[in-house]
Amino acid sequence: MSLPNCQKERPSVAQNDDCPEIEQRYLINNELNTCNISEKPFMCTECGKCFTLQRDLEIHQRIHTGEKPFTCTECGNSFRLKECLKRHQIIHTGEKPYACTECEKHFTLKDNLLRHQKIHIGVKPFECTECGKSFSQKSQLQAHHKSHTGEKPFPCAECGKRFGLKSHLNRHQKIHTGEKPLTCTECGKSFSTKDNLSSHVIVHTGEKRFPCTKCGKKFTREDRLEKHMRLHTKKPFTCTECGKSFCSEGRLYCHQATHTGEKPFTCMECGKCFSRKSSLQRHGIIHTRTRLLNVQMYQADVSQQSPTFNSTM
Repeated sequence: MSLPNCQKERPSVAQNDDCPEIEQRYLINNELNTCNISEKPFMCTECGKCFTLQRDLEIHQRIHTGEKPFTCTECGNSFRLKECLKRHQIIHTGEKPYACTECEKHFTLKDNLLRHQKIHIGVKPFECTECGKSFSQKSQLQAHHKSHTGEKPFPCAECGKRFGLKSHLNRHQKIHTGEKPLTCTECGKSFSTKDNLSSHVIVHTGEKRFPCTKCGKKFTREDRLEKHMRLHTKKPFTCTECGKSFCSEGRLYCHQATHTGEKPFTCMECGKCFSRKSSLQRHGIIHTRTRLLNVQMYQADVSQQSPTFNSTM
């Protein structure tokens, strides 16, 4: 009787987005040694994988059956591993025991802290094959790819605007609801997203934690540093009309208005339209100066009339 082949190629199994790190570690720990029927007598009939303990086989088989026996009593989410449930339950307690020593930002999970710390040390191992831009997280690279494909599967039910990521849609929808739950403790200004609040707080501190390795210029935000770095490297955004390239998608959009004639920025004072927001802002100075001049002229008239007014009293 021939022994079953315990080294069959494992079928592709969708990774559980709820708890990928723990499940991946579990799978790796059970794949470290070559299958040996005498050492690992418990074999999965679905994929031929072998295990030392019956319990490990039963846990593994949940991948094939889809069984998730551990349920969160707070929200009803289910998990294949008890460790994943424990990790998930921290979300409901609000506990964030893992602090970044660089910026004091806190995290509920150690894995999230480790991913965050790559921002400070500059590790960006995930590179876009289209434009060469690098990212510290694989999820950021996957989200970035959609800027090249143009894929935007998440539409806003209010205005029809579409987004490449669901998180971007959720952030956009707060424009319609007017919700601004996050408040600056320094000045009381409110914001709809945590990112906007974090960016605003730097206005009070003046801190510039992100230096350019090429020229030394420092920035308050990482995304501004990334845009600046393109000046030293590539210009991945190309106009399909004339072939001119730009370092940011925003600059390409503004340039394309020269071909289409579109002028989406309108002055609320006089109705004049502009193709660029910066042009509208420069134009607005004219009205500001006019208003200031009118105020000065009014004050001069009042000061000249005041003696006459006093003499009649």
